[in-house]
Amino acid sequence: MFLLSRPSDAQIRAFLKERESDSFSYPEVGATRDVPPAGYDIDHNRILLGSGDDAFERAKTAIREWKMFDVPGIELLFPDTPIEVGRVVAPLAYHLGFYSLNSARIVYVIDEHHRFGFAYGTLTEHAEIGEERFSVEFHPATGEVWYDVFAFSRPGNIFVKLGYLYGRYRQKSFSSRSKEAMLRATRGD
Repeated sequence: MFLLSRPSDAQIRAFLKERESDSFSYPEVGATRDVPPAGYDIDHNRILLGSGDDAFERAKTAIREWKMFDVPGIELLFPDTPIEVGRVVAPLAYHLGFYSLNSARIVYVIDEHHRFGFAYGTLTEHAEIGEERFSVEFHPATGEVWYDVFAFSRPGNIFVKLGYLYGRYRQKSFSSRSKEAMLRATRGD
């Protein structure tokens, strides 16, 4: 949904309520667990956040609080949404003088001894089509804690297709800034 002004909280809540019964915009739901499907752009980004159990706990807290979205030009509505399968969120982007309100649903949650995170998939009201996984991993052998973002996507409408290169730039920029946001969140900056 493209808008000339920022939507009100009431409009956003109504948008999210409408999306609760919405379907995913792609058939390969859950594919970020394994091999990404053909026909999509693939993005995989990682960054070392620190080391030790405390760093891993801070990283898990950052994921739970959606800190990876603390980036300029994007606002997650609403960051108090619990990380639970089926929850719907709305990333609001501001770019080129307008807003785009998008919808995504949490597909699965990862809650393992040395790995934590989730993936969400785009719903029909999203500028892109695809899925994105956000996770943190603790490597016991080295003590390292890594943040990992893995996604597959393609344009979801004619406007995004026409602005394909700009869209790819925005995706890469988000990944880079998301890594920076997780570094800040886990280091207490």
